[in-house]
Amino acid sequence: MDIHEVAGSGIGEQRELLDSGAVSVTELVEATLERIDRASELGAFIRVLREQARAEAAARDRQRVDGAELGPLHGIPVAVKDEIDVAGVVTTFGTRANRTPAAADAEVVRRLRAAGAVIIGKTAMPEFGQWPFTESSTYGITRNPWDPTRSTGGSSGGSAAAVAAGLVPVALGGDGGGSIRIPAACCGLFGLKPQRGRVSVAPHEHLWWALGVAGPLTRSVLDSAIVYDVIRGGAPADRFSAPDPIMSFEEAARRTDRVLRIGYSTRSPVPMVKLDPEHRRAVEQTAALLAGLGHTVFEVDPDYPDPTPAFFPQFFGGVRAEAESVEYPELLERRTRETLRLGAWARRGVVERAIRKGEALTRKVDRLFDECDLLLTPTLAIRPPAVGVLDGLGSVRAQLAAIPMVAYTGLWNVTGNPAASVPTGVAADGLPLSVQLIGPANGETTILSAAAQLERERPQARASYRIPG
Repeated sequence: MDIHEVAGSGIGEQRELLDSGAVSVTELVEATLERIDRASELGAFIRVLREQARAEAAARDRQRVDGAELGPLHGIPVAVKDEIDVAGVVTTFGTRANRTPAAADAEVVRRLRAAGAVIIGKTAMPEFGQWPFTESSTYGITRNPWDPTRSTGGSSGGSAAAVAAGLVPVALGGDGGGSIRIPAACCGLFGLKPQRGRVSVAPHEHLWWALGVAGPLTRSVLDSAIVYDVIRGGAPADRFSAPDPIMSFEEAARRTDRVLRIGYSTRSPVPMVKLDPEHRRAVEQTAALLAGLGHTVFEVDPDYPDPTPAFFPQFFGGVRAEAESVEYPELLERRTRETLRLGAWARRGVVERAIRKGEALTRKVDRLFDECDLLLTPTLAIRPPAVGVLDGLGSVRAQLAAIPMVAYTGLWNVTGNPAASVPTGVAADGLPLSVQLIGPANGETTILSAAAQLERERPQARASYRIPG
């Protein structure tokens, strides 16, 4: 396999070739850097760590020669969303308002490095991750590798574009209202939002309070499981924690013989949201496929609670908390300053009450899983929109534009349940389709097993993007 093909492959393929000695980490990283540079038109990266990655690659090659014990991601290039600290690099949160590099790696980055990964760069996001569109006045527009005139979604759109274009096999994202699942759906990737507390957000106290979690975007279920087994687990400072899973995530992704009760619904948790017919068909066809695989599949009509009183205080409070940490607040986008004015009421006491309301909603939605092991729904209400969604919009109109993107995802951030965007093919417009699988509390292993079965029956399509040159 040509080294550039290797650089465009998944974790499993890269790991096999590195372990066999067919390629070195240095060769893989050089090819990865070249691919990133040639695909700069996508706007996936805001910072490429060329010299740091080269030095890290050389160190990984020396470890192999020296016979050191190698981690499960040894030599694998990984990109990181720019709300996660990487030592020596400014954490911008998608803004121009920070200038000082982070003093140390975030806990998830430390664990990636300990497993042998090479941190290749920081990926684009909208300012403070507010929007399900990866567009900002600082870094411009991130474009979808399936069709560069279309949005990647957001807020982890840079990470999604990097993986979908084959620039890296995995990129970390964050999900506070759908921000892993939405770009995964727009870009034809697998994106699992883990259970709240599954992955540490240290050194930060929170990621949008109880809403936000961190996790990978990948082209396969197994790749995601491998990364989660590296990064999952709490840290002493974490406010939220999750119990150990019943098996490793990799084992769950390889176990495709589980027979499940799966309820499906196309009803939106947000009233008055119109579902695209392609997305309705994707859910119905996936339900039929799951039934054909031997699962008990039935339509349900969930009694969704209203997440608004729990979501918006944490949304506004999360943006406020991140904005308060920047060095030059006068450089924030006009739209963000409007969000801060609108959310001036979302102070600590209000946010804490919202978290308690979310915990009450969790107890209510848990009853959905008395009758089913998983819930199958759409991921998005609409097709990936044309780029430039946020052009000229203030905060209120941007929030209205976001509703059909987050309608099916945001509830599960309020409740903390794990949920994943699973690719299901390609629509008539040439862009990917997906469905969402939602699990009960701590149900990631069940999601991974079902998603792996779907992937086996319906191999994932690849973006048509061809790297220039």
